[in-house]
Amino acid sequence: MLKIFVVGRRGRLRVKLYLCGVVSGFMVLRGLGSAASTNPHNKKVRYALIPIVIAAFALLALFGIRGPSENMQYVGSPDRYQGFVPKDVINYEGRTDPKGDLILDNGSVIHDAVWHGKYSDTIIQNHNQIVKLNNDFVRKINPVNNQPYVPLQDFYVIKGQVPIKEITMNGQTYYVIDTNKTNEANIAGFYTYDKWVPNFVVALNTPGTYAAVVPGDASIWYSKSLVATVLEQTKLYQQYGDYFGGGNILMLPNGTKISYGVTINIAGGSLSNFVVPPPANNLSS
Repeated sequence: MLKIFVVGRRGRLRVKLYLCGVVSGFMVLRGLGSAASTNPHNKKVRYALIPIVIAAFALLALFGIRGPSENMQYVGSPDRYQGFVPKDVINYEGRTDPKGDLILDNGSVIHDAVWHGKYSDTIIQNHNQIVKLNNDFVRKINPVNNQPYVPLQDFYVIKGQVPIKEITMNGQTYYVIDTNKTNEANIAGFYTYDKWVPNFVVALNTPGTYAAVVPGDASIWYSKSLVATVLEQTKLYQQYGDYFGGGNILMLPNGTKISYGVTINIAGGSLSNFVVPPPANNLSS
């Protein structure tokens, strides 16, 4: 069975070159067959050249065309959490995709990562809303604790390994995340203070970390801490955003707290303990 993969303009060029080689090979074999039928001596020549033609086909199949999975690799550890942080957009294979950073469970960062496939449009929509809300509210005063609001950042967590492939466009290297190879249940969106995003990914991968919804009567809301400010801000964005939920907090074993919200339009079931956490009790700053 002949399988032909096309990846962008470069892939189409490889297909054209490959098919030209195939047609040329058949023409050679046909010509040799005709020659052999008119001159028995040419049969020896024909059979001598057949291995060469077959070898040429093999080389074309190996080097003349490459499938999209040939340069695919999987990064991150199984059953751990990786985070994609959108920054802007890029045109890839005729569509607009989010571009940003991929934070791996070991803390390393892959820059110029492109989210391609599932939820691409949704991420762009969510990110644009976060940017707009930041423009509307950052530096304004939180009426609950009288502290200024800070920039928030949306990000998208994938549980397990992430399939990526390295590509080059206009001389620039990018790392395309093929989310069509990822189970939707393993993808969920969150947002928090922009400087806390790497810490959030680390927290998810720290044994003993758990999440909770902060009750409305908890004393933490009135604290002057940044945790309290971001907590109230996520509720504010829930009020003005289309698909945002707020008022959650991550609790690390060392006592660190990270307040955050969720994007309810990307909420994979395998991350439900962070997307829909249980209520917390006796929370303070």
